[in-house]
Amino acid sequence: MLHCKHLLSPSSFKRKVVAVATPNNLTSINHRPLLLPKLPGFLSMDDVTRSQPFPLASTAAKASQNKTIDPQPKYEGKKIKGRVVLMKKNVLDLNDLTASVFDRVGELVGKAVSLQFISSVNGDPENGSPGKVGKPAYLENWITTITPLTAGDSAFDITFDWDEEIGVPGAFIIRNDHHSEFYLKTLTLEDVPGEGQIHFVCNSWVYPADKYKKDRIFFANKTYLSSDTPKPLQKFREEELLNLRGDDDDKTRELQEWDRVYDYAYYNDLGNPDKGQEYARPVLGGSSEFPYPRRGRTGRPPTETDPNTESQLKLIMSLNIYVPRDERFGPLKLSDLLAYGLKTIPQVLKPELAALLVGSHNEFNNMQEVLMLYEGGIELPDGILKYIRDSIHEELFKELFRTDGGKFLKFPVPQVIQDNKSAWRTDEEFAREMLAGVNPVAIRRLQEFPPASKLDQKAYGDQTSQITKEHIEHNLKGLSIDEAIKNNKLFILDHHDALMPYLRRINTTSTKTYSSRTLLFLENDGTLKPLAIELSLPHPDGDQFGCISKVYTPSSQGVESSIWQLAKAYVNVNDSGHHQLISHWLKTHAVIEPFVIAANRQLSVLHPIHKLLHPHFRETMNANAIAREVLTNAGGIIEETVFPAKFSMEWSSVMYKNWVFPEQALPVDLIKRGMAVEDPKSSHSVRLLIEDYPYAADGLEIWSAIKTWVKEYCSFYYKNDEMVQNDSELQSWWKELREEGHGDKKDEPWWPKMQTCEELIESCTIIIWLSSAYHAAINYGQYSIGGYVPNRPTISLHFMPEEGTPEYEELKTNPDKAFLKTFTPQLQTLLGMASIEILSRHPVDELYLGQRGTPEWTTDADMLQAFEDFRKKLEGIEKRIIKMNKDEKLKNRVGPAKIPYTLLYPSSEPGLTGKGIPNSVNI
Repeated sequence: MLHCKHLLSPSSFKRKVVAVATPNNLTSINHRPLLLPKLPGFLSMDDVTRSQPFPLASTAAKASQNKTIDPQPKYEGKKIKGRVVLMKKNVLDLNDLTASVFDRVGELVGKAVSLQFISSVNGDPENGSPGKVGKPAYLENWITTITPLTAGDSAFDITFDWDEEIGVPGAFIIRNDHHSEFYLKTLTLEDVPGEGQIHFVCNSWVYPADKYKKDRIFFANKTYLSSDTPKPLQKFREEELLNLRGDDDDKTRELQEWDRVYDYAYYNDLGNPDKGQEYARPVLGGSSEFPYPRRGRTGRPPTETDPNTESQLKLIMSLNIYVPRDERFGPLKLSDLLAYGLKTIPQVLKPELAALLVGSHNEFNNMQEVLMLYEGGIELPDGILKYIRDSIHEELFKELFRTDGGKFLKFPVPQVIQDNKSAWRTDEEFAREMLAGVNPVAIRRLQEFPPASKLDQKAYGDQTSQITKEHIEHNLKGLSIDEAIKNNKLFILDHHDALMPYLRRINTTSTKTYSSRTLLFLENDGTLKPLAIELSLPHPDGDQFGCISKVYTPSSQGVESSIWQLAKAYVNVNDSGHHQLISHWLKTHAVIEPFVIAANRQLSVLHPIHKLLHPHFRETMNANAIAREVLTNAGGIIEETVFPAKFSMEWSSVMYKNWVFPEQALPVDLIKRGMAVEDPKSSHSVRLLIEDYPYAADGLEIWSAIKTWVKEYCSFYYKNDEMVQNDSELQSWWKELREEGHGDKKDEPWWPKMQTCEELIESCTIIIWLSSAYHAAINYGQYSIGGYVPNRPTISLHFMPEEGTPEYEELKTNPDKAFLKTFTPQLQTLLGMASIEILSRHPVDELYLGQRGTPEWTTDADMLQAFEDFRKKLEGIEKRIIKMNKDEKLKNRVGPAKIPYTLLYPSSEPGLTGKGIPNSVNI
């Protein structure tokens, strides 16, 4: 007998059903059958088997169930066996510890998971349904399939009655009458008459049915242009896109985790004026002053102080910010993020604990103290240790402190100091990182001397460089400046024009820095030699009077050597800020999000371009949403650790004015910067002017491989330009992307018109390049190179010491302490290092370029073979990179710090590897 402590009243259920166990699928703990008596008010086993299935939400599904089900069907036909793979909600989920228990109780009272076929060949006009809907079938043995303690897959059998009127299933409706959601991965049908195996790739969270207004529908793994969709499926395809657009949704409603709405919003959630006016930030997007790409809408209410600013979540809830659930991080990545993310929680590291943690001086006294971060961590006072232990989960506490007891924040040793702790100081390494560091996209060939400015002279006066031939000509190996320019020997890292309009405001914060120009000479061995650094400030009498500048040249003796080291560090501060805010955040995270939103709103999962691009959009919205809560927000980690401080995001908005989509193509970018010239005889139709330019050399290989794959893929589905023009979903996607997603640039003439196959191929190649290889080159070397902050400082707190001052005397007597006091404040260093360690890590479940989450991502065999060819081509590129890194003639590939250039090596292991190209922009 089954003894229950509590009896459930029949009145508490819409249908009085109890799921009665049979000896085959439910046993007691001692493996004997559980026998249930017939209870008054409840249905017996016979009643259950004769009862109608539970109603589904859609009109089509309800119509299919209004027919009387014969207890002894006259058609004793074929059974279609299927297997469903899903991931149950983790029973250790901190949000719902009772999920598994409630689901099992639900099964006992008839609340099951049901699936219904939708025909791809026959309609059902009698019931107003475009595609005939079949009878429900139910997942079998849910109760006896143990829910794993950690995230893992569970497989369930399911049996459908074959109905000739359904024919070939093209989609299915799923209804979840359980208490909690699950992650539906695949449905595979075997031995379908006339079809064989049919595979459905779902990869979606399915919430309880009462959370949805519309049915959840999944399509078979076919690929159709919108006009080629089987007629019975056409309406379902269109309705699914309407659901994802949320066109009938209340735009003022705060979106919930089960909502599946993709919509646009301005960046009006960066500030928090309720906390104080110093935390107010301008709205980015929707204006000519502050244009910006759009982000995903959350619907959170406005702040009390400013109705134009969206309210923020509390820090502890930041991981729960709304994005459509299918865009959220998987459980493995979320676990990693929680563990490593603790290092950056401001409450642990900031105001009330900062003084105890870093001492009253907030600075390192010598380089050895910096090195102790990697060798021993920081010794915490007992009071702080207890505070942290009491504030966080025990398991997370163990991860944070690892095996070091009270030693806090022990960091891995960055590659830049693993082999040689002083190689970072050399001029060669300083210059090499412009070609093979984390921001190898800013350097350009110098084509005029002195370097000129493009700033408006009426507003900013004469901004022409003050570097003269006397500063550099003696280091040009006998060439005149004109000859050096003509022979493509002079290069510049120019952070002058981008910064000068903002510099006066930036220097009102704790930051004290300069705009900069760095000139370099290309040596015969392919390395770059710094010639001069110009540091400039706005004129004290006003912007219209131009700037005041000072030029520094290399020195290896006395105080001049220390000044030269400081000058290089000011350049690195500028380059770090440009890297993090422009090259990284703006040009990957921010600009890609509108592509993600528009694709989900306008391209069906059946569409070939959706299938092509979807892996390259994985988790981008979630990464950006979390970034807005803890990184780019007012008072967030970016403002704390990057030199533009509270003007950081505002500055990136101004830089967005210069963003041009077609120029994001690698060959176009290299030619624009003068780093390459068109050359039809070269393997990639461009010839590098610095042959040993690791980012460009490897990048062109990857770019060409991507473009070849995209061309083969698009050409399979689009045989001519007319097919591109007549594809309604494709045209809607591209129109919305321009007019909504990048709405502040909708009138730019450079947008591809999307009228030809070539425009489609080039545009998709750019999107994949930015999401994968470009982002990898910019992001995953951050800790390897910048994890040792003296090599790549991100803020400066003091101007260059002037002769006759105490600071100048300290520079002469203790140059390392003067350096650290200016560029490496301890608290910001800890925050910055912890942040880039997280950003640089690969999670266990990372998917890399040339990989897909499921091998059955398409049923088109030709495309599976083309993708396999793409994967093999990437493997060949890996081998060539390894070979080049061993070539001692290519000095820029390793350099004095002995860091092989592997950032565009396609594959990687999990962790901090400094290599690997993930498919998408995420963290």
